[in-house]
Amino acid sequence: MVLNEAFEAQGQFLFKYRSYLPLLLLVGGLVVHAVLQYDTTVYPLLSEKPSTYGALFVSLLGLAVRVFTVGHTVANTSGRNTQGQLADALNTTGMYSLVRHPLYLGNYLMWLGIALLPMNVWFALCFSLVYFLYYERIMYTEEQFLIRKFGSRYPDWAARTNAFFPGFANYRKPDLTFSWKKVLKKEKNGVFALFLTFYLFELVGAYASDPNWTFEPTLLLYATLVSGVLYLILKVIKKKTDWLHEAGR
Repeated sequence: MVLNEAFEAQGQFLFKYRSYLPLLLLVGGLVVHAVLQYDTTVYPLLSEKPSTYGALFVSLLGLAVRVFTVGHTVANTSGRNTQGQLADALNTTGMYSLVRHPLYLGNYLMWLGIALLPMNVWFALCFSLVYFLYYERIMYTEEQFLIRKFGSRYPDWAARTNAFFPGFANYRKPDLTFSWKKVLKKEKNGVFALFLTFYLFELVGAYASDPNWTFEPTLLLYATLVSGVLYLILKVIKKKTDWLHEAGR
């Protein structure tokens, strides 16, 4: 198999199982988080440890990137499918005028916030390296699919749009109005999973630091409960009604 075919085959495989990468991050991060117990001596590259809420800000920034991207796209693009590549249209405005893979940029920032929770710079750097090695193949595969489907339109757009790091000078207003319904339908699980993960790290860190720790409600617990209830409500609405459905979105 020639190298470009091997890259594409690997990308297809990694694309199918990309939802499992956060689970590996979660398990590894929790282990590192518990073992280090906020030991400042193993955090040499920063003058002070980032706070949990600083890490949460990074993750929420990634969520905002995803929300803005998804809210301005048509149906059957920017999805969470795992069966194969899907694109009924070529998105080139809004976030897609800044960067060719905005959802992967949003994912990186969301997961980077989680990778910062163990308060160890080496873990965050290792996560970043693994992320880019993993998604490099996926982005290559997606671009090959889009070139075959949209012909010269894709290379023309790609020539003026960065792959991963935004180029703000190229911004173009989205063609479509923002759809909160699509965002609620597509991003509800991500919001709940984000707050649940942060609260899980908070619990593990508190217990690892003090085995005599006693439970007390925190802001992260309330955020997790609210996002969990919202997730269940939206899931029922999606299943029982057409309220979240919008033609073409």
